[in-house]
Order: sequence, then structure tokens, then C-alpha cells
Amino acid sequence: MIHALWRTMAAGWNAGDAALFASVFAADVDFVNVRGEALLGRDAVEAGHARLFETAYRGTTLSATVTLVRPLTPELSLVHATSEIHPAGVVTHAQAVVRHAGAPEIAAFHNMIPKGPAA
Repeated sequence: MIHALWRTMAAGWNAGDAALFASVFAADVDFVNVRGEALLGRDAVEAGHARLFETAYRGTTLSATVTLVRPLTPELSLVHATSEIHPAGVVTHAQAVVRHAGAPEIAAFHNMIPKGPAA
């Protein structure tokens, strides 16, 4: 089910559908974008991505791969994922906390653009 969150996120991005993209996030999500800006709540994530889909990332596609799922408690998992925005060639790495006590949802999300391999 956790992998499905990233598939839905990618489907929303690829359709330019900010509501679908944001649907995987909890209503109270803490979301930090690649510029270090904090978006508080699903509505803010949706609004921010709607602007992206209308401007800089209009017509782009996103591919995402979950690279780590580590259960923290029976209700929470730590997730790492990498994404690539095509054709821009932007690669990101995200660390997220997924709540899965009910329907899985991303409760916290921090996205960044890696500078390169760790020293």
C-alpha cells in the first residue's frame, strides 16, 4: 500500500492534477519542498503544486521509486523515495513518514535535490 501512494502521486503529477497529487498527503501534513519552504496541510500542497503545474513544470512527468520502507511503530513507517522530473532532468530524494493505522497517508514529507554522493 505504501508504494501505491507514490504511484498516485506520480499519476497526479503526470496528469497535471494537483488535487490527485496532494490526495496522498494527510490533511495535516508537514511538507518541506526542495527549496526548503514549509507547506502546512494538504490544501497548501495542492495549491503549491497547482502553481507548478501551470508554470515551470507544465507538461512534465514524474517517475518515483520507493527505495526504503522501515516500520517505526505498528502505525508509522519511514519511507525514502527518489523521483525524476522529465524532461527537466531534476532528481529528488524524499524522506517521509507514512501513517497506516487506517488508510495509508503521508504525514510528513521532506524533499530535496541531492548535491551528489556523500563524502
